[in-house]
Amino acid sequence: MAQTEQQKLQLIQELEIEMMADMYNRLTASCHKKCIPPVYTDAEIAKGEAVCLDRCVAKFLDIHERIGKKLGQLSMQDEELLKKK
Repeated sequence: MAQTEQQKLQLIQELEIEMMADMYNRLTASCHKKCIPPVYTDAEIAKGEAVCLDRCVAKFLDIHERIGKKLGQLSMQDEELLKKK
């Protein structure tokens, strides 16, 4: 593999890691804010908090997947339009 191809692949991999880290940080902040009270009354996560976190994470990941699929579809449509020109 040529050096430039390796560099491109490495850049893509680094961007993917950065995007996943950003998504994880946003998910963590969003679900923590929604499900965990600002004043901790117990050292352990309560059952209601755990259920809220489970649902929040599931919804966040579901929406992330849906948006990714939609963006992929839009990107493919754009490519097809450019090929027709």
